Amino acid sequence: MKKLIPSLLAGAAALAFAVAPVQAQAQNKPRDKVTLMLNWYLYSEHAPFFLGKERGFYADEGIDLDIQEGRGSAVTAQAVAAKSATFGYIDVTTMIKAAAKGAPLKCVGVLFQVSPMSVMAFTEKNIRTPKDIIGKTIAVTPGDSMSQMWPLFLKVNHIQPDQVKIVSGDAQTKLNAVINNQADMLLGYVMDQAIKLQDATGKPVTPIRFADSGVNQISSGIIVNKDLLTENPDLVKRFMLASTRAAEAAEKNPEAAVDAMLKAKPKAGVRDTLLVGLKQSIALYHTKDTAQQRPFRVAMKNVNDSLDLLVQYGGMDPATRGKPEDYVTLDFLPPANGH
Repeated sequence: MKKLIPSLLAGAAALAFAVAPVQAQAQNKPRDKVTLMLNWYLYSEHAPFFLGKERGFYADEGIDLDIQEGRGSAVTAQAVAAKSATFGYIDVTTMIKAAAKGAPLKCVGVLFQVSPMSVMAFTEKNIRTPKDIIGKTIAVTPGDSMSQMWPLFLKVNHIQPDQVKIVSGDAQTKLNAVINNQADMLLGYVMDQAIKLQDATGKPVTPIRFADSGVNQISSGIIVNKDLLTENPDLVKRFMLASTRAAEAAEKNPEAAVDAMLKAKPKAGVRDTLLVGLKQSIALYHTKDTAQQRPFRVAMKNVNDSLDLLVQYGGMDPATRGKPEDYVTLDFLPPANGH
């Protein structure tokens, strides 16, 4: 027995030396370089991704994340379709319209399940209902998600396109047009442009939400090129787990999320404004159907209703409508309730 002990110890030592290089190799494995292209210039909605990066959620999943600003949902969709961005964070209905026309895109999680889109004016202008828009000048940004949904909003409210005047410009030009009275209103998000207008002027702003007119569509979510779902499904699952954790952390501590974004990008905005905007963003994460589930796990009925609206008002060809599962999948999300 005594003779066996040294032999066993020697064997154990040899096994330890054999395992150690394998462990070291796993730890030293290079992370997947991943680009997330956003829907727009940085604002409050994007803070959770920076919190996830700061807290190491993406690193935990073997991901080296590069977050890039966007210039409209349609532009980001094109980048993902062309594989110049790994993931896109955009308005999902914009992706659906592109995918219905053949773009190789799919959504793997919907974060905003209530639409933040609105047309807004200073409260002093007394524009409070859709009918009050008639005869007014609206500032829009061509190519962004709101400009694409604008015809739907007009149609559902029985407003003819020639009953309003449109002026075009980028994000800042659009704000300046309203501030300088060159436009009566602009298309914006309730948690973004409305706050920027109020901060810049001190004047209260009244938004007319698309959702309140029955255009309550799914909004921001994560999209991928369909090829990625078959070529590297594990990467998609790891990215969505990290993003889910990031959204949950932002729900619990919005202040930390805003601070993480400002630490990474000091020019992203004013802390107090970003915090108000993020809290308004978080309020759009769930419908009553998904209230007890983790972020990104949208109800397929919500997707189906959005398809109906696109066909009825958004110019989508009924022949290309398809099913919710053609455009959105929950297969790459972590379990609905577990961690």
